[in-house]
Amino acid sequence: MQYDFTDLRLFLHVVAEGSITGGAARANLSLPSASARVRALERHAGVELLVRERRGVRTTPAGRALARHARDVLDRAARLDGAIASYSRPASAPLSLLAGSSAMHDLVPRAVTAFLLARPHSDVDVTLRRSVETARTLADGGADLGIVLDQVAAGQGLRAEPLCDDSLVVVGTGRGVLDGRDTIAFAEAAEHPMVGLAASAPLQLSLDAQAAEAGLAPRYRTRAADLGTVVALAEAGAGLAVVPRRAAAVPVRAGRLQVVALDESWARRGLSLCWGAALEPSSPGWPAVQALADHIRSVSVTAEG
Repeated sequence: MQYDFTDLRLFLHVVAEGSITGGAARANLSLPSASARVRALERHAGVELLVRERRGVRTTPAGRALARHARDVLDRAARLDGAIASYSRPASAPLSLLAGSSAMHDLVPRAVTAFLLARPHSDVDVTLRRSVETARTLADGGADLGIVLDQVAAGQGLRAEPLCDDSLVVVGTGRGVLDGRDTIAFAEAAEHPMVGLAASAPLQLSLDAQAAEAGLAPRYRTRAADLGTVVALAEAGAGLAVVPRRAAAVPVRAGRLQVVALDESWARRGLSLCWGAALEPSSPGWPAVQALADHIRSVSVTAEG
């Protein structure tokens, strides 16, 4: 069987959104076109992939298998493209920086902004990725720089250097369950209404995996696209939230925000700056990559302080 990459991407969007309408919007396709592609994909597979319900769709066992393998296929294709392109890229081509949800809060925006202002002729493509995906892409030469969790960098044998602490905390409104606490277990926090990131966000995927492993089913009252909004919602009383301590370091309005350490070994973590395997001092973009790395280091010091 041969699968079309556009169809696979569309199917993943449909699964993520829980509806063909939402998937079509994310794929920039019309609803009729998206519906026809999904039906053609099912005919091609010879099995039902989605169960159509009044409020959306859900995957069949075959659909879940397709989604799992589609992610791997698309990721490998992107890594192949990046690895080959890295050897022929002109010096003027955009740099590629990969990072997760935590680094995208404050650290990456500030570092990239400073870099762009200092180097008006250089550009940067920034992509949100989970640490394990970033590490694989860097190892295959598909990106210039990545910001990943320390333990992931060590496990992949990447050229890496520590950046800053990225330990997780639980935040919420004052006069609540966190009042007067120094630490709280994830299982106890998950018993209360919570605020989270979008289900596809790297940090949220990690938290969901930890919850599933512990047999927990947190109730997320609402989700937000960025950590700043998550913290603001938690401070306003919408629910508890698990966020990096750096994201909780915001001006406290009327002392309402409570910040309590998450009492789990996996919550104590750090971030590392990692380099793409294809990068060499003779590479055309080496000076620009070095400059971007310098800005990331500089911002990480102020972020940790």
